[in-house]
Amino acid sequence: MSGLPNTSVSFSTADSKLKKLYNSAEEKCRGNVKSFDGTNVLVEGGGYEKIWLETQPMGGEMYAKRNLSVGLNNQLMFMLNQREDGRIPGSIALENGRVVPQFNKFQGFCLPAPALDMYYLAGENREYLELLKGCLEKFDSYLWKVRDSNGDGILESWCVYDTGEDNAVRYGDAPNAWTEETPPRNSSVVPMASMDFMSYSYSARKTLEEIYKITGDENSALGWRRKAEDVSGVIRNKLWDGERGACFDIDKTGKKIDVLSHNTLRCMYWGSISEGMADRFVREHLLNPNEFMTNMPMPSVSVSDKAFRNINTNNWSGQCEGLTYQRAIRALENYGWQRLYPLLAGKLFEAAGMEEVFTQQFDPFTMRPSVEINAETGKPKDAYGPTMLAVMEYISRLYGVHISRGTVHFGALGGAACRYEQIWNNRSYAVESDGKRVKILVGGKETGCYDCGQIIVTNLRGEKIREINL
Repeated sequence: MSGLPNTSVSFSTADSKLKKLYNSAEEKCRGNVKSFDGTNVLVEGGGYEKIWLETQPMGGEMYAKRNLSVGLNNQLMFMLNQREDGRIPGSIALENGRVVPQFNKFQGFCLPAPALDMYYLAGENREYLELLKGCLEKFDSYLWKVRDSNGDGILESWCVYDTGEDNAVRYGDAPNAWTEETPPRNSSVVPMASMDFMSYSYSARKTLEEIYKITGDENSALGWRRKAEDVSGVIRNKLWDGERGACFDIDKTGKKIDVLSHNTLRCMYWGSISEGMADRFVREHLLNPNEFMTNMPMPSVSVSDKAFRNINTNNWSGQCEGLTYQRAIRALENYGWQRLYPLLAGKLFEAAGMEEVFTQQFDPFTMRPSVEINAETGKPKDAYGPTMLAVMEYISRLYGVHISRGTVHFGALGGAACRYEQIWNNRSYAVESDGKRVKILVGGKETGCYDCGQIIVTNLRGEKIREINL
């Protein structure tokens, strides 16, 4: 797509520590923009020089605040490298100047909602929308053709990297990667009936419902909504534990994998569970200081669980992940829990500022960044994209501007005086705050003045639609 307008963000604040953190994140994030055979994309960074399906469509959509073209390319790269049978690469690498799609894992599926967001942000191009529609239909068909190997109606994870949970204890002896179209036979755990994989399908189907509504095909939209509800019904009936208030996967023998992981929060990211289920998980588990509301919140596994491991290298069995902070933004927004943004953002800002490096993991008790050393350079690994993007995105939600599908979210948390301006589609959207009151400006003209402590949602003209208390 050509002719995309320039986008940019500027942020100033009287909070010198926050400003320093923001400047560092923005500068280092620019270093993660790489040319993949002439196409600029945002790689994951922090030692991960590929684009990954679990992070980079989401990361690209967030980075679109600063560069629409890069944000769009992070969606198109996956769609255009989809296999004929519908499978999307779990990662895409640049090898000897060549773009190489990799199909040895799924890694995650943070594509449908961000890709549809980009449709709106990049000018509502119908050719792009048709490409996305075809991509999601083929992918969903592939999932149900291949990843329900025992025919029980629950999609399966076959290897550790299928859900991106590197070294997770709950995967037991499962292989890390898997290239075959049939499941491993020698593992005691996989094929695993997976809340993540069911959520992949739900997200694809729910987004297809929205796409068909955009095109005016209400009958097809209704059909995809019902298919999405079928998936969420299976999650509720088969993977949700009503006594525990959380989702659990099932191993190959039909036994519940009794590990209280953060993955129900992932289901919230994809929107695949009900509001009541999400509220229970947040209230009973996410906010529980003995489980997930630790000094640095949101460890990958409840700190009270027998599977918890406080390992300071790449391991999804315990420490807090920058990627979880990134995903939590949409997860909480989906269910009206934005009031947790200030708490989570404050902890992330404090932890990321300790060593002035943006790492993948943080200790849930000390909050210290888990700094790994790059074996090739001998220097600390830095510039991990999900952590940097999470920092910048929380700032946009609490103190700035976030444009989403025809609405504008103006952050008015309060505190230190600040000014945040988003240029999008050749128009300025700005927040000016003295810490107690905030002015909203659209096209340089004030459209409202409000008390701090909330998010103001408006239309693109700056006319208020609703308020969200923080």
